[in-house]
Amino acid sequence: MTPANRRSVTPSVLAAIHHPLRRRMLDLIHLDGPATASRLAAATGELVGNISHHLKVLSAAGVIVEAPELAKNRRERWWKLGDTSSYSWSIADAQGDPAGELVAATAEDQNLAHHVGKVRQWFDIRYEFEEPWVRAAYATERWLTLTPDRLNELSERIEDLVREYYDEPSEGEDAHRVFFFAHAVPARP
Repeated sequence: MTPANRRSVTPSVLAAIHHPLRRRMLDLIHLDGPATASRLAAATGELVGNISHHLKVLSAAGVIVEAPELAKNRRERWWKLGDTSSYSWSIADAQGDPAGELVAATAEDQNLAHHVGKVRQWFDIRYEFEEPWVRAAYATERWLTLTPDRLNELSERIEDLVREYYDEPSEGEDAHRVFFFAHAVPARP
């Protein structure tokens, strides 16, 4: 089952969204709203020309769309997320297509690197936060014995819970953006 506002992706979309800089640009647009190449360049420290190239790749894949209603003149180009706020894929979707399998495997690797990078970033900056934030930062692990159906059920329940917090963000001085991720995979000790 694919939740509302979430779609399965083609290898070209996977390749577009799992480049590290493009992933960062998407995070910025997702969190801060529509942006121009200049704004994204300032936020990332990249050259405007490089950002423009990556915006074209994301646009060609349908991940972002132009927002002409925000432009103050004909030269200014604003970009916003397309109709999809999240993507779902499995390497199993590409079985039998060697190129698709390679793209999906690379995307999985990039996704894991992105997640680990956010945790490492927290380790570097946690001393800038008050004690309640340091105590609230969360990690858990459990060994579970599940069937594929039960793992799907667990995934859907977690996604529903996370969506509640996404749909109703906290407000106030002490509210900060929190990066949440979860992995549940068959493994060996």
